Amino acid sequence: MDIEQKQSELIDHFVKRASAASDAAALASVLVEATSHPSLFAFSEILALPNLQLEATENSAYLDMLRLFAHGTWSDYKSNADRLPQLISDQILKLKQLTVLTLAETYKVLPYDQLMQELDVTNVRELEDFLINECMYAGIVRGKLDQLRRCFEVQFAAGRDLRPDQLGNMIQTLSSWLTTSENLLVSIQEKIKWADAMSEIDKKHRKEVEEKVEEVKKSIFKADIDFRGHEEICSESGGVMDYEEDRSRPKRRRHPIS
Repeated sequence: MDIEQKQSELIDHFVKRASAASDAAALASVLVEATSHPSLFAFSEILALPNLQLEATENSAYLDMLRLFAHGTWSDYKSNADRLPQLISDQILKLKQLTVLTLAETYKVLPYDQLMQELDVTNVRELEDFLINECMYAGIVRGKLDQLRRCFEVQFAAGRDLRPDQLGNMIQTLSSWLTTSENLLVSIQEKIKWADAMSEIDKKHRKEVEEKVEEVKKSIFKADIDFRGHEEICSESGGVMDYEEDRSRPKRRRHPIS
């Protein structure tokens, strides 16, 4: 099963459980389980549930916790730890994985020093083990560890939930891409028309050249026939004249020898 299909099934599972939660405490329990699951990395569908009304309850911090897992990072948690529920070890691991995804969305080359600071990792060995075992093996990122340059080169990163302020920028980016694509399509169509027109012109020119060649061939052939006919006539006339001249020439008489 690929990661997208597994994500979809897990999202449906937790959406149903959260929708069926009987009270705020039960809903909070579902949110902790969802944010602890090792294979779930998307939370916007749960966050969008209409019954997710925890603001006015003693469990309102769990709604902020869910928002953190949807859009935040480990640094965000540390900055707001006093207003959020204490995370268990599985949640801490999940939030650090999501932090790597956030960094990978912005940068394609992640320096080790930056990663160690963002993830609270003290040495390179621990960082590389985390990237390999908890990120690449989990299928959420692919890349190359460059020990010489002390960086992680990102080749692929799974997308995180969109923040509300990202939607407008994404729509604008997609609109610009659509406009560029339409202009490119028009340009390609114009070049195709130009190529077709040039092809027709080339065919017409070739036909005209072939017709002229045929005309020249016919002219040469006709001239050759006329020339040969003239030669034959001249040859026949010359033979008659020689014969007539020979007949009109007086014959010499031989005198007898005494």
